[in-house]
Amino acid sequence: MTDVASGIALVSLRGTRFLFDPGALCLEFLTTGGPGIGARYEVLHRPADLAEWLSRSRLRLDAARVDVGPTELATARRLRDALWRLVCARTGTRPPASTPSDFDATPDDLDTLNEAAAAAPLAPRLDPDGTRHWALPASGQQALACIARDAIDLFSGPYADRIRECEAHNCYLVFVDTSRPGRRRWCTMERCGNRHKARSLRARRDA
Repeated sequence: MTDVASGIALVSLRGTRFLFDPGALCLEFLTTGGPGIGARYEVLHRPADLAEWLSRSRLRLDAARVDVGPTELATARRLRDALWRLVCARTGTRPPASTPSDFDATPDDLDTLNEAAAAAPLAPRLDPDGTRHWALPASGQQALACIARDAIDLFSGPYADRIRECEAHNCYLVFVDTSRPGRRRWCTMERCGNRHKARSLRARRDA
């Protein structure tokens, strides 16, 4: 996957805000919304929204120095929705309450991914103190190329079979399980994991 700093997304889901580490830049991008029922969680309404998300993502770009216009915004949403369908095709799952047409991958989705990846990506730079940064100013297209290339690396790499959907029945977040045993089940233990434990405890008490 693209060599980027680890990042944790701040997700707002069903009125709850929590921290979530999906383990990959491309999967982090999916927290901005999506096709079908994902539209209710859409956060990329304006070009400035994409620039702001890039600043909070593991890319850590300066929003004021990333050129994002309406074309880049439209491309971003198209790429994100294609990634959702490709991820669902990979995992064999779909977000709950979705219709098949919302998340069925098509050849166009692969074309969208490859087209975005073909653009020039962000260029890394090394400062005199040994700190690594992205060269700025940059374009939104360059950032999207990094996201697309990260997805290609993930889908074709050693963690391709470690892409998981949270096992909670009402959660549709996906992540790459980079844990050594490969047994991660929840988007976060603090949210869905603890809720599952609480339900199991109540069920045992009731029994």
